[in-house]
Amino acid sequence: MYEIKITDEFCGAHKLRGYKGECEALHGHNWKTEISVYSKTTGKNGMVMDFKILKDRLKGVLSSIDHKYLNDLAYFKKKNPTSENIAEFIHKNLSRYIKQKIKVSVWETATSCASFEK
Repeated sequence: MYEIKITDEFCGAHKLRGYKGECEALHGHNWKTEISVYSKTTGKNGMVMDFKILKDRLKGVLSSIDHKYLNDLAYFKKKNPTSENIAEFIHKNLSRYIKQKIKVSVWETATSCASFEK
């Protein structure tokens, strides 16, 4: 199995609903996103996919949440804006363009991340 991986970042604010603790208050993060794309084969050019295309697709998805109050976005009105649900949001939006298996990891701190893959 081949794997390619890129990272990018976005900034955003949120507060967790139904959570008792510091994170129920409005706060922000500089989230690091890590995207892995998997394939059993490469194309004729020897690549799983072009890194530039993957980076451009991710930037397009992240632009919809960068420097936003996530709780105000339609997707997060129904889902709590946890790192897990942010990873799922990014995955669902990337999957529109990428047909290979994708794993999205969202790091809210240097030591804590949540992932979603399908």
